[in-house]
Amino acid sequence: MDGYSHRERLEMIFAGQRPDRFAASFWRHFFHKEHYAEGTAEAMLDFQMRFDWDFMKINPRADYHVEGWGLKQEWSHDEFKKHAKSNFPVGSLEDWSDIEPLKLSTPVLDEHLKVVSLIRKNSSKELPILMTVFTPLAVAGRLVDDDNLLAEHIHKHPERVLPAIEAITQTFETFVTELRNAGADGLFFATTQWASSNLISWEEYEKFGVPFDLRVINSAGSDAINLLHVCSSNNYLKQLVKLDYPCRMYNWDSDDPTNLPLDKGPQLITDRAVVGGADRAGWLLHGTADEMRHKMDQLKANFDPARLIVGPGCSIPPEVPLENLAAIREKL
Repeated sequence: MDGYSHRERLEMIFAGQRPDRFAASFWRHFFHKEHYAEGTAEAMLDFQMRFDWDFMKINPRADYHVEGWGLKQEWSHDEFKKHAKSNFPVGSLEDWSDIEPLKLSTPVLDEHLKVVSLIRKNSSKELPILMTVFTPLAVAGRLVDDDNLLAEHIHKHPERVLPAIEAITQTFETFVTELRNAGADGLFFATTQWASSNLISWEEYEKFGVPFDLRVINSAGSDAINLLHVCSSNNYLKQLVKLDYPCRMYNWDSDDPTNLPLDKGPQLITDRAVVGGADRAGWLLHGTADEMRHKMDQLKANFDPARLIVGPGCSIPPEVPLENLAAIREKL
């Protein structure tokens, strides 16, 4: 029997106290269910019921952020296949001027507020719920068919892009406030591929990312349980940590050789929890349940449960064997 509730365990970790066991959470897409509120909520609740993670990261369809501006999707009904996208709202420099703030009554925003409300009503109050929200720059990146188009516009015509990012920020400031009212405890705030030298410089992220990030995250309130997910290779984790984003957990792909290794995380992130340790595209996907138990023994021998929350570096592939997740959960 666990000695503490999920919420109590996380609060102990945030306070730097040693909990009764390692905390953990994993998350993935359920493509065949995520095209309507009830399906998304059902998938998240079923996954949580099966594995009893210490917090729930709601994994909505990734492009919900931009459907309100006109992106179209052909829904997948295959658990392992992504939706097909079309009608990208920005195809030329001039299209950025069409991006204006959305109202909360916009159907896709209303749908995902309903997702949060359904999950909150049908789960324990002791389960922290984090809703996925992208940095406004990443939302802008979803408006174009090719990341390089936005990168080029940032490099050459920043004055045309900034008003659109302002409109996106205003939209999600309002949305995030309402997420808390719907029952979310905080945000899983993801930079996707934009907080990375692969596309833009750090100086550009400081201008197009940081100030807008902080506005959206702060909209969740000072008591929010936020997680900063710094995605992609060659990421700007070290720079972002120095800025002291209002997040209690940091998560990144530590198995990517271009990023900070997991064992260096607690040295860099001295007053927040690190979420990671599971190689989602490596041994988690391709290994056996016995290998999971061995990997967990290694993690437990080398990390402090007051600093590390076991999890993946990003959303796990839907093909990850459920028995592998069960073996990890058993070893906590």
